[in-house]
Amino acid sequence: MSLNSPPLPCSILLLAGGRGQRMGGQDKGLLDWHGQPLIAHLHRLVRPLTDDLIISCNRNQPQYAPFADHLVGDDRPDFPGPLAGIRAGLAVARHKHLLVLPCDVPHIDQRLLADLRATAQRNLQHPLMVRHGVFWEPLLCVIPTCLRDDIEQAWQAGERSPRQIMLALGAKALVCPANDPRLANLNTPGLLHPQPSVSE
Repeated sequence: MSLNSPPLPCSILLLAGGRGQRMGGQDKGLLDWHGQPLIAHLHRLVRPLTDDLIISCNRNQPQYAPFADHLVGDDRPDFPGPLAGIRAGLAVARHKHLLVLPCDVPHIDQRLLADLRATAQRNLQHPLMVRHGVFWEPLLCVIPTCLRDDIEQAWQAGERSPRQIMLALGAKALVCPANDPRLANLNTPGLLHPQPSVSE
């Protein structure tokens, strides 16, 4: 991609639709982190990057509404997992690519988002996932919206793993360092609010 090329236009989907099992059932995107809900940190980061900001949420829609252009929910009531939110986002996305982020990665930065879009722009027909070491991060991804029918077919066939579907569709990798702190997933109370160690 030329340095003068405009960034890849993307709809952006923030995933906040889980049942929050590791958080005792609390709505993770609305939990406080440094004085604001987690969703606010992601919103501040991605709002300048798109005119089509989607949040997948199954609870507390009035609280999420100020942070999105569009709210979507799962089409089943039993919290069937993140692929359901991705399907809902793909169904309404207005751009040819959907950049997906979970709500509990507030250390993500502009550099990583720029790298995601630049790498996706070099691989326009394939999904893109972050990979660090041997681990794929299927919820940090860019999906061409032209693949929505393929993803829907996999869903109807019983597949529930975004990683497996995207690998089957020829996913490319944005390789990050194995211990990249930007990928820290704050999905338990201890990670969200670590207690200071007590010196002997």
